[in-house]
Formats: sequence, structure tokens, C-alpha cells
Amino acid sequence: MSQIESHPFRPDYVIPPGETLRDRLAEMNLSQAELAARAGLSTKHVNQIMQGIAPITLETAIVLDRITGIPARVWNRREADYREGLLRAKPRVLSAEDEQWLTSLPIKELQKRGKLPGDRDRGRLFEAVLTFFGVADREAWERIWRGPVASFRRSQAYASHPGTVVSWLRIAQTEAQQAKVAPYSASLFRKVLREIRSLTAHGDANRIVEMCATAGVVVVFVPEVKGCRISGATWWASPSRAVIALSDRYKKDDHFWFTFFHEAAHVLLHSKKETFVDDGTDNDMLEDEANGFAADFLIPPDSTSRLTRLASDHDVEAFAREIGIAPGIVVGRLQHDGLWGWNRGHSLKRGLHIVEE
Repeated sequence: MSQIESHPFRPDYVIPPGETLRDRLAEMNLSQAELAARAGLSTKHVNQIMQGIAPITLETAIVLDRITGIPARVWNRREADYREGLLRAKPRVLSAEDEQWLTSLPIKELQKRGKLPGDRDRGRLFEAVLTFFGVADREAWERIWRGPVASFRRSQAYASHPGTVVSWLRIAQTEAQQAKVAPYSASLFRKVLREIRSLTAHGDANRIVEMCATAGVVVVFVPEVKGCRISGATWWASPSRAVIALSDRYKKDDHFWFTFFHEAAHVLLHSKKETFVDDGTDNDMLEDEANGFAADFLIPPDSTSRLTRLASDHDVEAFAREIGIAPGIVVGRLQHDGLWGWNRGHSLKRGLHIVEE
């Protein structure tokens, strides 16, 4: 996972381009009055340029180029930097709504992960949060992240903790932007999923990143943001680029693999215009369909009747070996279907270490 290790140099003070002009006039042994005469400007106007009151226009930059020998592009750049600096240095006064918004977000968590600077100034922190989410202002954030369109708002986790959910999603989004993958192919993705199914028994879960990339699906691992309660999410970054984000909410292989194939179902079966978030609640037809796909992909329907006959850990291991999946996945299915109690079979579940890419 990438971290913010440096920040652009943005001092709390700004220097008007007039300082550069003053230095150049001293080198040329010219007074402000002589510059005004050569430039066809009033002495007052030149003095205001020196103080940063009057801007250096494009036309004035060309005139200064002729007189001082410093290219117009340099004057234009200095002027733009100065005006930008003035805007950034201007203290932002936060409204009560702005403060409430900041409070709703996991600021300390984002700072700990290097996604926000450790700045205590609320105004500068507010600006950094806007940059993190890639929006111009709080109203834009509301439109993008709290609008009524995206399907992930059906998630109970979103209803309870919207700030943490969207923060986790934004981290996943920025991580996914860096990944390089082939154009999406549904047929190739199905083939990759079959290979990944066999990987559940003995392979490294981290391999799914490179395997899915060959089929145009980005997979990113993002540690859960406290209070988020999200296992995974799926969306389309473009018509030829799908994204599956997985958290470390559950540390065992049964939950991890089921979540992965659940998210894969959204890629294969559902709209490219929506974002799907899995928080463990089955609250609509699409989530039920994704659950069914994952369950049947891991344990084929023609083998499910045998689940009722699995009476011991040894039976589970033999069955899992026969159908080519991890025993922990079988235990998870037995527990979910009520065939085994939640206190049985835990020794067959493997812990997973997800490498942060």
C-alpha cells in the first residue's frame, strides 16, 4: 500500500513576483520610474506590481520580457504561483457543518495510514480531506459519496458508519488506480476463477492479484477501517477494468474465499454502473445471487447432498480433498447451513496473511 512520504513545499508565506522584478531592476540600475517610462505604465501601477497588489498580466509579462530579458513565461509562472499561494495561505473558517463533516470521518486512522498529513490546523486538514477524496468542496463530496444512486448505500454498514465506509472505499479506489491489468475478458475471468478455486487448498491468496490482472480485474487488499465492517467491494473503473477490493475483516480462509467469489459474481453477473459493498448482510436479490454463485462455485450443487453425512473433521478433510478446495471452506458452509455448530471445526480453518500491495 502506498504511503504519503513527502509533501510539496508550500510555505505559509508568499513572495510577490515584484520582488524578482525589484532585484532585476537593481542589476540593470533602473528605477521604478524608468521602468514605467519604458513599459508605458504609470509609476503607481509599477509600484503596485512590486507590492503584489496589481497582477502581472500576459501583456505585461511580454513587456517585461523585452525590458528585463527574463522570459514572459517566467513572469507568468511567478504570478500564477503567487496568486495560488495567496489563496492557499488564506485561513479557511470552517462552518458548523464543515466541523461536523470532519468529525464523521476517521481522521486519525487516515493520518496513521499516511493518507492525510498529521496537521492539527482544522482549515488545512479540511483542505487535505478534500484532496484525499478528490473533490472541490464538501457539497461535491455529498454529491459523489452520499447521493442516492450507488447501490452500496443499501449496505447496513453504510447506513451506520458512512464516513468509515467511504474512507475505506476511497483508499481502495486510489490503490486500484495504480494497478496495471489487461482489458477485461469474461471468459478468461471464468477460467481464472477455476484456477483460483484450486488455489484455496494449498496456494498463496496473494497470487489472485496477478491471476485476476490477466483477465482485466484489479484486486486490492485494504485493511479494514475501524467501524467499517466491510468484507469486500466491487465496481468498474472503466468498461474494460473491474475492481475487487478485499479487507482483512475476517482472518480465516472460509470467509476470505467466500467473499472473493461473491465479489467475482458481481463482476460477472451484474451492472457495470454500480458499486457493490459486502458487509455480511443479504438484503437484496443481487446479493443473494452473488452468494449463490460463490456457494455453488466452491461446492458444486451435485456435491451438496453429501454435506449432511460429514460427521467429523476427518470426513471434512476427505470431502474437501476430493472436490479440490480447502477444508475450512467446507466447515464454513456446514456452519452457515446449520449442519455444524459454530464451535466445531475451527482447527480446519486456516489463517490468511494478505500482503498489502
